[in-house]
Amino acid sequence: MAHELEVCLFADRVGTLALVDGRLNFCYASGWLSHKDAVALSASLPLQAEPFDDRKTRPFFAGLLPEGQLRRLIAQQFQVSGQNDFALLEHIGGECAGAVTFLEPGQVLPIPTGNDDVQWLSDAEVVAILDELPRRPMLAGKDGLRLSLAGAQDKLPVVLDGVRIGLPLNGTPSSHVLKPAIHAVEDSVVNEGFCMALAEAMQIKPAKSKVHVVLDRQFLLVERYDRFMDARGHRQRLHQEDFCQALGVVPEMKYQNEGGPDLAQCFDLVRRATRPSAPHILRLLDHVIFNMLIGNHDAHAKNFSLLYSGKTPVLAPCYDTLSTAVYPTLTPKMAMKIGSKYKFSEVQARHWDQFAQGVGLAKAQAKRRILELARSLPATARRLQSDPERGFAGNAVVERINALIEQRCALTIRRLTDPAAENDVAAEPSV
Repeated sequence: MAHELEVCLFADRVGTLALVDGRLNFCYASGWLSHKDAVALSASLPLQAEPFDDRKTRPFFAGLLPEGQLRRLIAQQFQVSGQNDFALLEHIGGECAGAVTFLEPGQVLPIPTGNDDVQWLSDAEVVAILDELPRRPMLAGKDGLRLSLAGAQDKLPVVLDGVRIGLPLNGTPSSHVLKPAIHAVEDSVVNEGFCMALAEAMQIKPAKSKVHVVLDRQFLLVERYDRFMDARGHRQRLHQEDFCQALGVVPEMKYQNEGGPDLAQCFDLVRRATRPSAPHILRLLDHVIFNMLIGNHDAHAKNFSLLYSGKTPVLAPCYDTLSTAVYPTLTPKMAMKIGSKYKFSEVQARHWDQFAQGVGLAKAQAKRRILELARSLPATARRLQSDPERGFAGNAVVERINALIEQRCALTIRRLTDPAAENDVAAEPSV
């Protein structure tokens, strides 16, 4: 028995996702293939008349869904199997990353208007939702809500009008992602808010974000880079996909040590997908160096994306950026190797050379940029910390992040400039 969902991109029906004997199948619509402006749904799903089998289909579509415990709780809410990607997309695939929407056959795609359907929330209702999210991720099952974002951490697509926060109903595009505090991770909201602000201060081009407080409850609001306001003042979607989706890798294999993408594959994707590619390659290099120096060990391939904002994709702003290394209970192992090393404390000059060679960069060029960032990052971080308008001064986690940054930058500079440091042994910097 086959079940089908219509796959829409923007306001166009582009194909059909089917579940046949427990396996996914995707086929582009003939009308879309003949459309003069037809574009592929994914770099891993090129335009073609032949259907894609489960092995080709699943990475992109499963990659739109929450992961881990969030996925299990949502499946329980709808009384479906946690392994059933199709059923989950049927229930929550109304507002996803990028411009993809899933409809039942014959269902009319909601057309955004100036009077978008938003349930505006009081402060008390915002706090109630923060309390409810751990039990009901994406508020799954609430009337009018079909919301999905990838990842294993609680988050929620919302609409922000500058003052009010609201829930996007019945296909209305969201404007922001609300990220509550991560359980058992001290001050995760301030940590991510500081690291994202630091990326902006370093001109790394992150998604815009800000720490918000409602009734003494902190959360991060991240502006969606895959949404924009058109000339009529209507919010529209931009398409995007993360690197796992573009490379055809299922989300449960997002870490390199599980067989997921390595940095060479990530750089190769950007080199193939973007035109001209050089600026995006250099931006990706900055993202990698920055993540290393701030101690973001969770920078796997689903935390990098391509944004389809014009004729060719561009590297999306960085996101999900926080210092995991300041928490002793979290792994010191990085999501992707630098050269042959997973641990920062073991990365010597020769491993940076291996990295540069592996991703197609000149060793001297990579070394020059690593040193530029390592020399400027500590002072920039301290200025941001002490800025009275930013609210980071006096925060213990921010102080630990800055201490770690200073230690990592000093160690990196020494290893890249002092030949005698080539074979030194360093413990993971203490904070």
